Amino acid sequence: MTELDPVIHAQARLRVVASLSTLGEGDKIAFPRLQELLAMTAGNLSVHLRKLEDAGYVEISKTHRGRTPATLVRLSRRGRLAFEEYTEAIRSLLDLTPSKEQS
Repeated sequence: MTELDPVIHAQARLRVVASLSTLGEGDKIAFPRLQELLAMTAGNLSVHLRKLEDAGYVEISKTHRGRTPATLVRLSRRGRLAFEEYTEAIRSLLDLTPSKEQS
């Protein structure tokens, strides 16, 4: 049986990674926009992003848009690969589950 990546498997982090995976490789999203999409508090999102960043799955950059500070988030190459492996592991688990027709 395939083991699921515990960093991604937490519900909130799975939502973050799944959302970021929809961006093109190298594309970034502003922290407030990601927060809005996921309907998460800033503190909660920050905690989960830190865990993903520590694992090397996301990259966070701080910049300015005019005079306003901006935090941008993107899924790293390593994070994209980890998410692909995670989804393959989920599919493998589902393939092992007997369907109702087989019961």
